[in-house]
Amino acid sequence: MSDADTAEIEMQLRNAGVIPADAVARFVPLTGGVASDIWRVEAGPICIAVKRALAKLRVAADWRAPVDRNASEAEWLRAAAKIVPGSAPKVLYHDAAHGFFAMEYQPPERFPVWKAELRDGRIVAGFAAAVGSALAAIHAATAGDREIARGFNFDDKFHAIRLEPYLEATARAHPTLAENLLALSRETLARHEALVHGDISPKNILVGPDGPVFLDAECAWYGDPAFDAAFCLNHLLLKCVWVPAQADRYLAAFDAFADAYLGGLASRVVAEIAPRIARLLPALTLARIDGKSPVEYIVLESDKQLVRAVVSPLVASPPRGLVAVREAWAREFAKGGSHG
Repeated sequence: MSDADTAEIEMQLRNAGVIPADAVARFVPLTGGVASDIWRVEAGPICIAVKRALAKLRVAADWRAPVDRNASEAEWLRAAAKIVPGSAPKVLYHDAAHGFFAMEYQPPERFPVWKAELRDGRIVAGFAAAVGSALAAIHAATAGDREIARGFNFDDKFHAIRLEPYLEATARAHPTLAENLLALSRETLARHEALVHGDISPKNILVGPDGPVFLDAECAWYGDPAFDAAFCLNHLLLKCVWVPAQADRYLAAFDAFADAYLGGLASRVVAEIAPRIARLLPALTLARIDGKSPVEYIVLESDKQLVRAVVSPLVASPPRGLVAVREAWAREFAKGGSHG
């Protein structure tokens, strides 16, 4: 992005009173995102984060997405913070015309990224449970909410940035599984039950002093909440490939998240959503190997083949519950135990 672009953002922030009119503003690019430009903006005593969506994502594949997702992200953050206080940074300003918003900045020394904590062996099952509980609360509070459903009516966008690059691209890579993957994509898109984040990944969750803080809700959509739960559980399984020595602890985190998430929903909802999570989970795991956005930490072909061998049978013959998925991974990586 050019200096002219940041100058425009700076002017809008000054006009809105977000940063002082007389303070020198310094834009510091933040790394790690493929879908947006993100800066830490320092201006006198003020330190905030500013985010602007990209039309073409920074991945090898030609992956494009509508930039108006920036507006829905800001609204998801506002909704989540209202339902679970502290679960999302406060949105300070949103400029729809210029496609950016400003929010609170969480310093990494106080708010480390959960992905880094998991990588470095700081695997706390209680925190995974807190993530599951917060997510369940957001889903439960927005279930059947017609106003929120109207505000997040983004079927086309969710298809473009989640279902097509994950499930449908993987279907093209695995013709023998294509029928099941394409059917799963269609069925997921057809459900409109609760407010979905769409990217519940450890890289988008901060370990805050008072619990999880969710970021990067660019995929926000009123749809199938099973997608969020499966998306997060998928990452906890893939960490077993990244750091095999910690597989037992990753699976314990998997159990803690699943128990807390399902425990936060009404029993009638659990009976209906649990099989959908179990069906989505292996499909999304395979997508992180052969879809448009493969995980960057699984690079050896032998590891990729291992993931394919574990999850392909579960895509071909979808399980009815999480126990079957969990046990398939435990047989490969862990010493025992299973999620009931």
